[in-house]
Amino acid sequence: MAFSTQDTDEVLSEINVTPLVDVMLVLLVVFIVTAPLLTNSIPINLPKTEAVAPAEQKDPLVVSIDEQGKLFINKDEIQPDLLQTNLQSARQKDPDVRVQLQADDGVNYGEVARAMASIEKAGITKLAVITAK
Repeated sequence: MAFSTQDTDEVLSEINVTPLVDVMLVLLVVFIVTAPLLTNSIPINLPKTEAVAPAEQKDPLVVSIDEQGKLFINKDEIQPDLLQTNLQSARQKDPDVRVQLQADDGVNYGEVARAMASIEKAGITKLAVITAK
């Protein structure tokens, strides 16, 4: 092995990033401290008003399917083949009728799908499926 004993005075051409990092950290702290102070708010006395009641919304029709597969509209039992006609008559009375569908956990999905199809065939577009938390 050969060792070199020459003393060369070469210039180190790498940038020392430590001072750069120090300066950036100081600037970051300054910006973090001063940023909340820059949000000036103009004091305004807003007028006082009375609360207005929200617009009345009609109660939706609730279509329920119990564990035995029986259909109910607002707690009135109906035959499954009459669901579509009952919903069509309700839609004729109120074109913006809303329907909520709730089914027991043990009900076959096919029955729920049939009820949803009947609701769609009745022309009702506002349907909410109710579930438990």
